[in-house]
Amino acid sequence: MTTTRISPEVFWDWLVRIFTSETFLYVIKRLLQALLTLFLASALSFFIIQLAPGDFLSTLQQNPKIDPARIEQLRRQFGLDKSWPEQFFLWLWRIITQGDFGTSFVYQRSVASLIWERVPATLLLAISSLIVTWVIAIPLGIVAAVKQNRFTDRILQVISYAGQGFPSFITALLLLIFAQLTTPLFPVGGMTSINYTDLTWFGKILDVGWHMILPTIALSITSFAGLQRITRGELLDVLRQDYIQTARAKGLPENRVIYVHALRNAINPLITLLGFELAGLLSGAFIAEFFFNWPGLGRLTLQAVQNQDLYLLMASLVMGAVLLIVGNLIADLLLKAADPRIRLENLN
Repeated sequence: MTTTRISPEVFWDWLVRIFTSETFLYVIKRLLQALLTLFLASALSFFIIQLAPGDFLSTLQQNPKIDPARIEQLRRQFGLDKSWPEQFFLWLWRIITQGDFGTSFVYQRSVASLIWERVPATLLLAISSLIVTWVIAIPLGIVAAVKQNRFTDRILQVISYAGQGFPSFITALLLLIFAQLTTPLFPVGGMTSINYTDLTWFGKILDVGWHMILPTIALSITSFAGLQRITRGELLDVLRQDYIQTARAKGLPENRVIYVHALRNAINPLITLLGFELAGLLSGAFIAEFFFNWPGLGRLTLQAVQNQDLYLLMASLVMGAVLLIVGNLIADLLLKAADPRIRLENLN
C-alpha cells in the first residue's frame, strides 16, 4: 500500500493561495469591521440602559428589612458605585483580558454560562423556522409567479397578505388557543417533556421536535408571507427579461426555463435577505419564547430587562449583534457561491 506525500512546496503554495484568496481576505475584513461594530453597539446599548431610572438594587432599597449598609456593600461588589463610563470600560476590559462578561445580579452566576445555556435553544428554533420558511415560501412564490393573475396566484396573495398582517403575538395567541382545543396533541410549555431523561436518544429528538412545532409555526408565518411575495416579485421581473424570451423561442422546456435560467438569477436577492431574515427571526423568537415558555435567549433577555440585570442584558445584546453579523456574513458567502460573477468587495 503506497501513501501519497505532499511536498513542502505544494503545501506552502496551497496555504498561500488560501490566505491570499478573495474570500479569506473578505472574511478577515468583515471580522475586523465586526469588532468596531460590536464596540459601538455595546457602548450605545450600555448608555441607553443606564438612562432607565434606578438599578437592580433600587427594589431592595424599598424593603425596610434590608440593612442599607448591605445594599451599599452590594453596590460596591457589583461596581454600581462607579460612573457610567467606568462601569462600561471595566466591563469591556474584563471581556478582553479574561473573557469574563460579569456575574448576573439575579442568578448569581457567570453571565457567559447563562448565555451559552440559552443560545442553542434559540438557534434551534430560529434555524428550524428558517428552513420551514424557505422550503414552503420559495416553491409557493414560484407557483404564484408562473400562474400570475390566475386563481392560484390570487389565493396565495391573500394568504401572504394575511400572514404579514397578523402580528407575531396574535399568531402566538391563536396557536395557544388551538393547542388548548386540541390538547394533548400539541405541548405548549418548555422544550421537553417530564420524562425526557428516560427516553432513548431518538425519543429525545422526537420529543424536542414535538415541542418545537407550535413555536416554529408562530415564528415562520410572518417570514413565510414576506418571502413568498418577494420570490414572486423577483421571479416575475426575471421572466420578463429578453434572455428568458429567447430561451423560450429556442424551444427549451418550460421547467428548464423557470428552474434553471430564471430562478438562478432571481435567487440572488433572496440570499441577500438571508442575513436579515436570521436577525428578524432572532428578534421574533423573543415573542415565541415568551408565549410558549421556550428556554431561549429571548426569555433570558426579557427577564434581564425586567430585573435591570445589567451585565446579563449587555451580554444578551452583544450575542444578538454577533448572530446578526454572522448571519450577514454567511449570506454574502452564499451569494458568492451562487453567482461566481459577484465580487465580494462590492457587497459592503
